[in-house]
Amino acid sequence: MEFSVKSGSPEKQRTACIVVGVFEPRRLSGVAEQLDQVSEGYLSGLLRRGDLEGKAGQMLLLHHVPNILSERVLLVGCGKERELDERQYKQIIEKTIHTLNETGSMEAVCFLSELHVKGRDTYWKVRQAVEAAQAGLYTFNQLKTRKEEPRRPLRKLVFNVPTRRELPLGERAIQHGLAVSKGMNVCRDVANMPPNICTPRYLAEQAEALAERYDNLSFSAVDEQQMAELGMNAYLAVGRGSEHESVLTLLHYKGAADDSAPIVLVGKGLTFDAGGISIKPSANMDEMKYDMGGAASVLGTMQALAELQLPVNVIAAIAGCENMPDGKAYRPGDVLTTMSGQTVEVLNTDAEGRLVLCDTLTYVERFEPDTVIDVATLTGACVIALGAHASGLMSSHNPLAHELLNASEQSGDRAWRLPLWDEYQESLESPFADMANLGGREAGTITAACFLSRFSKKYNWAHLDIAGTAWRSGAKKGATGRPVPLLTQFLLNRADSGQSD
Repeated sequence: MEFSVKSGSPEKQRTACIVVGVFEPRRLSGVAEQLDQVSEGYLSGLLRRGDLEGKAGQMLLLHHVPNILSERVLLVGCGKERELDERQYKQIIEKTIHTLNETGSMEAVCFLSELHVKGRDTYWKVRQAVEAAQAGLYTFNQLKTRKEEPRRPLRKLVFNVPTRRELPLGERAIQHGLAVSKGMNVCRDVANMPPNICTPRYLAEQAEALAERYDNLSFSAVDEQQMAELGMNAYLAVGRGSEHESVLTLLHYKGAADDSAPIVLVGKGLTFDAGGISIKPSANMDEMKYDMGGAASVLGTMQALAELQLPVNVIAAIAGCENMPDGKAYRPGDVLTTMSGQTVEVLNTDAEGRLVLCDTLTYVERFEPDTVIDVATLTGACVIALGAHASGLMSSHNPLAHELLNASEQSGDRAWRLPLWDEYQESLESPFADMANLGGREAGTITAACFLSRFSKKYNWAHLDIAGTAWRSGAKKGATGRPVPLLTQFLLNRADSGQSD
């Protein structure tokens, strides 16, 4: 879809549809009042008759409104004006896009971007509207033989801003929103792909294809033979039970000087996680194709970054692997020597993501990174703790944690910080190795991060557990594209702050 911004009067818009808000109870927004005056009370008359109450998400499509150049006017219920918050604003935009798609309006001018959302400016409102619109239009139908398309889909959406002075802000918001949306779509497409197609090699192929499309990206990969030479025994152990070879994929984005230390994004890429010998229950095991949600989100973030051409150096390390039960599979009781030299006693082969990540975290030391952020669908405990609304954030570096929390608030892609106190480390003690790969039942999300912290002492590090946010279950199951908005906002902030120079 094409997006643009303009600043103009609603009654002068010659378009297929203009979109304006109505507050509860039956009160026209400022822009709607302008239309009402020009139409000689036509809109207020409808409200008096009870055609629209103004409750959030209500829609009323009008044709041939007197003295209005637009073919249609869509009245959108926005709830109580003082209660219009970020979440409700995005929900209203999504419902509006869905309604416009059903009306046959192929273009529209939207005045909802002028609504007052507490603490948010024009940039935020336009960018969030772009992202919400794109998210609402997303479908995954690549594998369907019959594809249902809208009869006359919305192709062009113009956001109106109050003054011409705000046009550059709106244009920047569209640029950023489109880049984030493209990244989210890449993330969703890869994560939704079934595991018989999306293998570790497939992840590498997607990264290589991305590098071929953008001059500022370069691709390389580490295969199992190279991993063995490097001593990445924990990573290799997880993939031993699978017929699909493990692949560590690397994408390099160069936007700053050679001597600028890179930011490294590490993505857990378990393209299917059966649990290994500690096999998972069969219920909902199909959703274990999403155990590469971290890798998908890192790939999507690199897509957004390449579009934005930010002045930073970033490396993506996509840790592709598959965890299956087999005669060659690793076992509970095995002791593994990691690339760092530290040894790990395996208590449960379903705690495999941290074994893949620990060797990857050691591998990326060679890049002398400024910052490393790993992203993983790591623990069911995170879903119990935070549900589907916030990703779990843990970090050994307070300034980095605050940067990520700030980015999460700006982007609306929420994260919540959990502690990494030394007391939690005690649950990882083992009588046979330097550590176990599993703590007890308590604080599982935190002890998993404690495990990773032992392999990330040479740089500033943060861990995002996205087990609850990477996908939705149920009838409308599918990947969400998170945390691409959070990570992209973090990189935008780094670029704006000049920390990359």
